[in-house]
Amino acid sequence: MKNIIFICIHNSARSQMAEEYMRKYHGDKFNCYSAGIEQGKLNPTVIEAMRLDGIDISSNKAENVDVYLNSGIEFDYIVTVCDESNAEKCPVFPGNGKRIHIGFEDPSALNGSCVQNLLSTVLIRKEIEKKIKNLNLIDA
Repeated sequence: MKNIIFICIHNSARSQMAEEYMRKYHGDKFNCYSAGIEQGKLNPTVIEAMRLDGIDISSNKAENVDVYLNSGIEFDYIVTVCDESNAEKCPVFPGNGKRIHIGFEDPSALNGSCVQNLLSTVLIRKEIEKKIKNLNLIDA
């Protein structure tokens, strides 16, 4: 099995969703991980958006990349999921794995009402699901 890690700023939203969809659609070929460069806290709106799709991430923990830097895990793929407007903040993760960037809007940056934020997060979730489901890693 190949190892893949999804990296973002806080590991509170996009990287968590990407990890879960990777596990759902490609878990037979990949060990899936996610992390952030800063210690974050799982976004409750993301938890609810994933629950609406039948995926429970409420017990997930927002991991810092430091957990994986000295873990001994060799990542075959390192995927950053920061949005394009924050590309300069998007983390760099060491290693020889193939680097891929797939940008998504940050649900943590939404400023609407709770309902508006949930609806927007569901749209982001659907975009992440579609891209991950159709992710074609040729040598996987």
